[in-house]
Amino acid sequence: MRTIDNAIIRFSGDSGDGMQLVGTLFSSTSAVMGNDISTFPDYPSEIRAPSGTIAGVSGFQVNIGSLPVLTPGDEPDILVAMNPAALKANLSSIKKGGVIVLNSDAFDSVGLSKAGYSENPIGTKELADYQVIEAPITTQTLEILKESSLEQKAKLRCKNFYALGIIYFMYGRDLDITINWLKTTFKDRHELFSANVSVLKAGHNFGETLEASISTFRVSKAKLEPGRYRHINGNSAVAYGLMQAAECAGLPLFLGSYPITPASEILHELSKYKQLGVKTFQAEDEISAICASIGAAYGGALAVTTTSGPGLSLKSEALGLALMMELPLVIVDVQRGGPSTGLPTKSEQSDLNLAMYGRHGEAPLVILAASSPKDCFYMAFEAARLALLHMSPVILLTDGYIANGAEAWKIPYEGEFPPIPTRLITPQEGDDPANFQSYLRDPITLSRPWAVPGMKGYEHRIGGLEKRETTGGVCYDGANHERMGMLREEKVNRISAHIPLQEIEGERSGNLLVVSWGGTYGATHLAVKQLRQEGVCVSLVHLKYLNPFPQNLEEIFKGFKKILVAEINFGQLKNILNYKYACNAIGFNVMQARPFKVSELVTAIKEHAGNNL
Repeated sequence: MRTIDNAIIRFSGDSGDGMQLVGTLFSSTSAVMGNDISTFPDYPSEIRAPSGTIAGVSGFQVNIGSLPVLTPGDEPDILVAMNPAALKANLSSIKKGGVIVLNSDAFDSVGLSKAGYSENPIGTKELADYQVIEAPITTQTLEILKESSLEQKAKLRCKNFYALGIIYFMYGRDLDITINWLKTTFKDRHELFSANVSVLKAGHNFGETLEASISTFRVSKAKLEPGRYRHINGNSAVAYGLMQAAECAGLPLFLGSYPITPASEILHELSKYKQLGVKTFQAEDEISAICASIGAAYGGALAVTTTSGPGLSLKSEALGLALMMELPLVIVDVQRGGPSTGLPTKSEQSDLNLAMYGRHGEAPLVILAASSPKDCFYMAFEAARLALLHMSPVILLTDGYIANGAEAWKIPYEGEFPPIPTRLITPQEGDDPANFQSYLRDPITLSRPWAVPGMKGYEHRIGGLEKRETTGGVCYDGANHERMGMLREEKVNRISAHIPLQEIEGERSGNLLVVSWGGTYGATHLAVKQLRQEGVCVSLVHLKYLNPFPQNLEEIFKGFKKILVAEINFGQLKNILNYKYACNAIGFNVMQARPFKVSELVTAIKEHAGNNL
C-alpha cells in the first residue's frame, strides 16, 4: 500500500445509480477517518433525462487529503463509471495513467448506443492511457442477492454499494462506518440493510482479488486544529449561520422562500428546527416569498428569503420596497448558470451585476459573497449582523458549487459569537412616544429606528412611496427625494467602517495582483501559492465584501502594476472595479458550468506575470 498526500475520486453514473449517495458516504467515511475533504456533486439539469444518455449522467467528485484540501481537485485519479455514458462524459477530465472502474455489464449494445458509441471502447486505444478495471457490477450484485426477497428493481439499486466496496478497498476505508450508517438508515427494513451490506462487502472482496494487479493507497490523517468537526455543505452552513445570528440578536428567525435549484435545501434544513423557534414559509411564488419576509421584518423578526438568479430577478421590485422601508432583510442568492432557466444545476458567478444594479431608481444594497462551504456559515451570520445593525437589506451571494459541495467544518463554540445589537425600540418607563420619528437616523450609521406593530404611540407610515426625511411621512417634494436618495447611498457607504480591512496574500506591491471573489477562493489561493513557491512574485486579494468594498482596497490596488480578476463569468467584478477605481484590471474568465481548475489559473497567471517569472 502506497502512502499519498491526497486522492481525487469521481463517482459517475445514471441519475438513478446512487452516485451522490456513495460519494457522500465515501466523503463522510474519509472525514471520520481524519482526512480533510472537499466535494463537488454534479447533477443533470433534466429531471427525467433518458436513462443511459449523456444528459442523464450524475457525478460526485471528492478530494481527500492528509494536507489542507481547498478544492475538489482538477483531474480525478479514479473514475467509477457505471455505464458507457458516464465514461464518455468524464473521460477527457481523468488524469492520464489514472484508474477507471467500469461496470462492464452496462457496456452492451443498448448501453453503447444510448451513449453514442459506435463500438465498445474497452480494449481500444481510447482507454490505452488508463488502468481499466472491468467489474461485472450488475451481475455480481444480482448473484449475491439471488436468495433475497427484494424485488428485482430494489436489488439493482444496491449495485452502487458494490462499486463503493471496490473503492473502499483501494483506499483502505473502514467498512464499519458505512455499515453503521446503513443500520441506522434501514433500522426498520432489515432486508435492505442486509442486502446493501452484503453487496458492499462483495465489492470489497472483488478488490482483494485484484490486489496483485491494482495499486492500493493510504491517505494519512490531516493535521487539523483540535476541535469537533462535521461534514457540511454550503446550504446547510447558511441555515446554521442564520440560526446563530438570530440567537445572538435575540430575535425569531423567519424564512420566506419559493423552492428553486440550487437554493431549496436551505428551506429544507431550516424547516427542521421549529422546536428552536424557526418559522419557515414555502410561498406560491418568489414575489410572495420576499413580501412575506418583508412583513416578518416589519414585525420584528430576523427575516430571510432564499433564491437563485431567476428568483432574484422576480424579487427585484420587492427588494426596492425593503430598501425604501429600510428594514433588515437577508436575501441569499445561490447563483447558477443563466440567463433564463439556463443551467439550473451548474455553478456560475452569474448574478453580481443583478445584485448590484437590478432595481429601478437609485437603490444601493449591501452585497456579500461566501468563499467556501464552511464560510457560508460565517457570511450568513455577517449578512444578518449588517442587516440588523444598519437597517438595510443585505444580499449574500453563494453559488451552486459551494452550496452543494462539502468540506470538514470545525464546529464553533457558542461563546465565539458576540451579541448582535439592533435598532429595535424597547420602550422604557417614562419614554414619550410623541417624540418618535420613524426616519430619525443614528448619526453614525444613518440607520433608522425599528418600531414594530403593537407598540402604542409608535405607529408610522410604511410602503413604497418616498418618505419625508426624519418623519417618514409620504413626500413628493423633489429636493427631499434627492436628499433621501443620497442618505440611502451614504448609509451603505458608511458600512465600510463596520467591515474588516481587506487582507492580501503575498507582498503588498509588485507586478501582478490576482483578485477573486466568492466560491473561487480555493482554486485561486492554491494557484497563487504554487506559483509563489516557484518564485513568481504574485499576490492575491479575495473579496467577500462587494458593496461597499473594504476601505483599504483602492490603496492595495495602487501597489501593483497589473490586476488580474479571475471570475466565472465574462467580467462582472472586473467592470465594477474599473468603473470605481479606474485600475485598468484585466479579466481571466471561464464560464463552462464548473469551478476553476487550479492548473488553468496557474497558466493564466504565468502568462500575465510576464518577466516576473
